[in-house]
Amino acid sequence: MSDSLAQDGASAQDAQAAVPKKPVPAPAASVVRGLVERPPLSARLLVLAAALLFSTGGAAIKAASFNPWQVASFRSGVAALAILLLVPEARRNWRWRYAPIALAYALTLLFFVGATKLTTAANAIFLQSASPLFVLLIGPLLLKEPIRRSDLLLMAGVACGMVLFFSGRNVAAATAPNPTAGNVLGALSAVTYAFTLTGLRWTERGHASGGLSAGMVTVLMGNLMACALALPMALPVAAWRWQDTLVILWLGIFQIGLAYLCLTRGVRRVPAFEATTLLLLEPALNPVWTWFVHGERPTALALTGGVIIVASTLLNSWWQSRGSQ
Repeated sequence: MSDSLAQDGASAQDAQAAVPKKPVPAPAASVVRGLVERPPLSARLLVLAAALLFSTGGAAIKAASFNPWQVASFRSGVAALAILLLVPEARRNWRWRYAPIALAYALTLLFFVGATKLTTAANAIFLQSASPLFVLLIGPLLLKEPIRRSDLLLMAGVACGMVLFFSGRNVAAATAPNPTAGNVLGALSAVTYAFTLTGLRWTERGHASGGLSAGMVTVLMGNLMACALALPMALPVAAWRWQDTLVILWLGIFQIGLAYLCLTRGVRRVPAFEATTLLLLEPALNPVWTWFVHGERPTALALTGGVIIVASTLLNSWWQSRGSQ
């Protein structure tokens, strides 16, 4: 049955090929090509869903009564199990060379949870969003990539944004008991995340098995490492509320596991600049959810710095996408 259908299809294609085709004007051809190459709405919605799920991290982490070590360990343990079950790419092509990259990602997870617990969610996510600055600094050393003129503008914008987070007076609050220490951890998460991104780019360059599979293997290994590294400090648990169970399950299954499932399914068919734009909803919405749930209000300097960092990243992505066209 399938053979006959294939043959009928081939015959129809041959017949169509024999009919002279009217040339298509260049402008019309570009429109047709744009419609054909345009990613489907479902792919965009999947990337958008990933960004929305990622953005709930700040509010959820602050909702748990656990200390930072406990949240980081239990969250990553549940996330590793969820990714193992939900994302097939994470179960393939395990390589020892991914281990250092996974360690950098594990440290990113630990630093981010600590930052979110100690300072405002806005400071934690915006400081981590400064990772492109450190990627540009690390790139020439590890990847031999030259710094372009447009990169200097990105570096200046991100650096100015980061300075604002450490300017002024940091006032402790119930949801941000040690803003200064939290800001330091947020900056460290940007550094370790930059090493993670640089390492993944190295695997894509030097090995055929890199790409999406390498990224998901790194995420799975990183969560396993984060769980193991934080577990000794997380035990024993003095008190465990049922609300904490729901928060940890949300963080592990939905905020990380389902989010990466949506991301892996959608990002394949979405252009890089569009994916970057959609994913920037995470730092934009993270403080919103935290304000809505906990009433936490970041300072004006922090919001200004966050806007500068996000805008600099968006403009740089737009400029690079123009250059690749």
